[in-house]
Amino acid sequence: MKVALTGGIACGKSTASDWLRRRGVCVIDYDQLAHDVVAPGTAGETAVIEAFGPDIAVDGQLSRQALGQRVFTSSDARLKLEAIVHPLVYQAADAAQRDAEQCGHHLVVHEIPLLVEVMDPSAFDQVVVVDAPAPLRVRRLVEGRGMAPEEASRRLAAQTSDQHRLAVADVVWDGSGSPDDLRAQVDCWLSAVGQDIPSS
Repeated sequence: MKVALTGGIACGKSTASDWLRRRGVCVIDYDQLAHDVVAPGTAGETAVIEAFGPDIAVDGQLSRQALGQRVFTSSDARLKLEAIVHPLVYQAADAAQRDAEQCGHHLVVHEIPLLVEVMDPSAFDQVVVVDAPAPLRVRRLVEGRGMAPEEASRRLAAQTSDQHRLAVADVVWDGSGSPDDLRAQVDCWLSAVGQDIPSS
């Protein structure tokens, strides 16, 4: 079973995915893959530097800070970067899915923050959305990550709407409560899909 897990920033998605891993579920983290495919020495790193110029490199290696400044201030630059990185991430995710199946995992969860924005949700057997109200998510970013309120609001506004995500959801987990509340919802879902849950 190939499942997509998504949700807006600071909704509780990381809490859910961490718990899934602790329950023995294979989770493929697309944010991590996006870092991996442009790691030092990779073809992805070379392609990004060639596309954006040597000023985004330090000592021949990609500077994430310089690249971030470029793509956060220009939608054209962001689209150029996505055109390089996204296909590499999809290839890596497909390979990870095959590896997980060969290792005997019958349930594989793909953690994809931008599922609705950049992918086809119908490519998955099920879509799970972690949802929480926008004001709460802003507060979490301010209190938990030290962001200024204006920056936190900009981060939320840069993502698709909650309604857009919920429209593709097969399952919704409420991320507005405590971490334990969310973990309990994860366990209920695991039982519903027939995943064995190890004793704590």
